[in-house]
Amino acid sequence: MKQFLSFVRKEFYHIFRDKRTILILLGMPVVEILLFGFAITTEVNNIRVAVLDPSNDTFTQKIIEKLDANAYFMVTKRLNNTSEIEKVFRKDEADMVMAFSENFDENIYHTGDAGIQLIVDATDPNTASMLTNYAKSVLASTVSGSPQNIETKLLYNPQMKSAYNFVPGVMGLILMLICAMMTSISIVREKETGTMEVLLVSPIRPIFIIIAKAVPYFVISCINLITILLLSVYVLHVPVAGSLFWLSILSMLFIFVALALGLLISTIAETQVAAMLISGMAMMMPVMLLSGMIFPTESMPAILQWISNIIPAKWYIIAVKKIMIEGLDISFALKELGILLLMATVIITISLKKFNERLSTNN
Repeated sequence: MKQFLSFVRKEFYHIFRDKRTILILLGMPVVEILLFGFAITTEVNNIRVAVLDPSNDTFTQKIIEKLDANAYFMVTKRLNNTSEIEKVFRKDEADMVMAFSENFDENIYHTGDAGIQLIVDATDPNTASMLTNYAKSVLASTVSGSPQNIETKLLYNPQMKSAYNFVPGVMGLILMLICAMMTSISIVREKETGTMEVLLVSPIRPIFIIIAKAVPYFVISCINLITILLLSVYVLHVPVAGSLFWLSILSMLFIFVALALGLLISTIAETQVAAMLISGMAMMMPVMLLSGMIFPTESMPAILQWISNIIPAKWYIIAVKKIMIEGLDISFALKELGILLLMATVIITISLKKFNERLSTNN
């Protein structure tokens, strides 16, 4: 029995000696329960509503006030004409537009043909359906004589195809996992087997060794990008509505960010297993839950919304939707492009610094 307890004690010592293992074993359940508990929600909150009200009468004001008082909606903008409707979606200033017909008050009491049009961005079909259902329930409970002529207009994805939503998300997930996870494992494998030291004593500078390790995964990721786009267009019938050139530039920048993250992970992990665990925790789960790929980030608590801003896949997915799905010009995605460029610069600078420090320590 003493021998058995000695072996048990030895295993505990072995586990507690590695702080990274302890962090994974005890920290991962806490992170997962918090993420799954708060990030996974079917509700949509803080819906920004722009209103087009040409009649501006008593009845429309009651409806607008009722909508604004609802916990789910915020009336954030008033429009002057129909030409401004698509602009607010392109500039991401509203999630839904409520447009009233002219002479609304007079028509609803005399002819009964007053109408309301609910216009939403349908690139995410599930969210679009929830937005219109919420709005219709509010309209139905306003006042007696509420208009029955409520029309819904779906922008960018009138057929409500779910592929329009998940294709950009899958692109971000696949590129992130292949580049970051496989790059980190490849470099850690060299260190684990002892061949990294052999490479470092060669005449080639360490930076070129790292670049050489990353190039194959960059090429493979570009091939995967082409494959995804071909399948999206010809099998899933999701067209590239915008510029294919800028979509490619954006994707290559995102691949570079993912490669830099893989290099950063390789400076932290000691073994291939540790690299896979860190990649899985730091890449796959946050990308799926906090990037907006599945669940809208606007419905999450403020702290998770803040964390989602430092996830590169979030900005990539937003930009892909703008260019590929909505067909917008690159000028509407300059914010996302700039953020990804900044992330690439910061991550590669930190990664190379830590890698050089590690080489100096080993030498």
